[in-house]
This record gives sequence, structure tokens and C-alpha cells, in this order.
Amino acid sequence: MKILGVITARGGSKGIPGKNIKPMLNMPLVAYTIEAAKKSGIFDRLIISTDDEKIAEVAQQFGCEAPFMRPKTEELSGDKAAHLQVMRHAVSWLKENENYHPDYTMILQPTSPLRQPFHIKEAVKLILKTGADSVVSVTEVPDHFNCSTTMTINDKGMLKLINGDPVYKRISRRQDRAKNYWSNGMIYLFRTDLLFNEANPNFYGENTMPYIVEQKYSGDIDLPSDWDEVEEAMRRLNNNNL
Repeated sequence: MKILGVITARGGSKGIPGKNIKPMLNMPLVAYTIEAAKKSGIFDRLIISTDDEKIAEVAQQFGCEAPFMRPKTEELSGDKAAHLQVMRHAVSWLKENENYHPDYTMILQPTSPLRQPFHIKEAVKLILKTGADSVVSVTEVPDHFNCSTTMTINDKGMLKLINGDPVYKRISRRQDRAKNYWSNGMIYLFRTDLLFNEANPNFYGENTMPYIVEQKYSGDIDLPSDWDEVEEAMRRLNNNNL
């Protein structure tokens, strides 16, 4: 059983310039993901896919492999670069250049620094136990954002439920509402062969298991305001651990 961990960290962040190696508390942002991955003991290979030499250098300093530099093409390193293409490139490179063929692959984004080693271990246990094609980390949506209560404005300027129903059909009792979840970006674990499915290359497959994560660990950094919130959450976690 071979499990590959791939940290995806391009250098062209516009919202927070240089965010992947920007110091958060006492370490560069990417270092938190590297440390959690290494402490989990799950991966037989942990690599970084980046187009930035400085990011690669910092990652190597913290014990992560940087076997290649991601090509600086629009498809792989541009603002709209998709994770699917980035992962296909990374795995293909390892297969062709190092004859390394992982059974499972996990995407680890540096923008989720609150991820803990036990999250990684539990996600792997879940996919092995269930035989699912993939495991995606999710967090419960706060009740006031539940899909059965949120509304939209239609083309006539009228309030409607998201599904188009009139507002009176909202489920008023919290206890009667189905729970909703959002993908928190912390963990994407999948059978590697899904990336090269001829009919439909993807990293979900037909059967995706949710790995439910507590809200206090679900911090995804995109905007400057996100940075401040996650940094404060990390400070609270560190104090609790002490």
C-alpha cells in the first residue's frame, strides 16, 4: 500500500502575496502542513508541487521533497489552474521519472494550517475501512446558513428558497432540518487511478465518504481577513495544547 501526499503551493497568490511562506506565528504557513503530514506517519512519499523556487526551498528545509518544479504554464500555474491538472502532472512525473506508482493520493493545501496529524490518519482509516473511491473533509454548515432556510432573489425580484419554493415552505424548526456540510479544503484523499480515468478523470469517483471535522480546525486562508482569523484560531489551539 503506497500513499502519496502532495502539497500544492503555487507562487502567484494575489490576495495575500507570498502567503505560502509568509510567517504565521513562529513558522512559514506551508510548514504547518508539512509537519502535520510527517507526524501522521501515513505517507511513504510527501512532495510539494510548486512553480516557485523559494517555496520549494522552504518546503525542503522542513523535510518535504521537491522532486520537480511545476511548469509555469497557465494550465498548471495560472490564476485558474485546476487541481486536477496539477495532480495529474505530479503523479505522471513520479511515474515516468521515478517509477513510483501510489495506490492512494492525498491533496494537502497549505491554506489549511489547522489540520492535525490525527485528521490525516483518520481519513486514511476511513477510506480503507469503507472501500470508498475518495474521502473529503467537511464541516457542518452553521444552522443559520442551512440550505432549507437560505433564500435567493429571482428574476422578478422576489424572495424564494434556493430550490425555487416560496418562502413559507422554509423549515422553521432547527431540529427538523437536515444537516448541511461544506468542503473545508483540508483533505482530499482518493484512489490514484481516478486521475487517469479515460472517460472521466477526477479525484472523487462515484463513492465519496465524508470525513467530518470540527469547526475549530476548519480554517481556509484566501483573503487577508482569513489570515487573521486562522492565526487567532491557531493561537487558541496552541494554548489549549499547552
